Amino acid sequence: MSDQYKLDSTELLLLMAVMRLGSGAYGVPLREEVMERSGREISRAATYAALDRLEERGFVTSHLGDPTKERGGRAKRFYEIQSAGMRAVNETLGGVGRMAEGLGLEWVWGGV
Repeated sequence: MSDQYKLDSTELLLLMAVMRLGSGAYGVPLREEVMERSGREISRAATYAALDRLEERGFVTSHLGDPTKERGGRAKRFYEIQSAGMRAVNETLGGVGRMAEGLGLEWVWGGV
């Protein structure tokens, strides 16, 4: 795997959450998705730091939505995965799968 596409575990989980949430992907639901599906606690600070890194690397882009009353007039920042982000997810998961081969581990993908 190229160093360019290496992800840490938080980055991988967040990219996959962006993929799952699609156009509704912003900080709060992304964090909730990661925690709910992975069972892993992630702080708000870690969430936004990782999203900033992913954007700097070109794995996601973001844009501000319209200001909302419930946020005191502040806008939400929405995230969208880019092709480089998809490649990073594929390469990272491929590497994990290759490492797991022959270890006698039972992999459960998608509840199967």
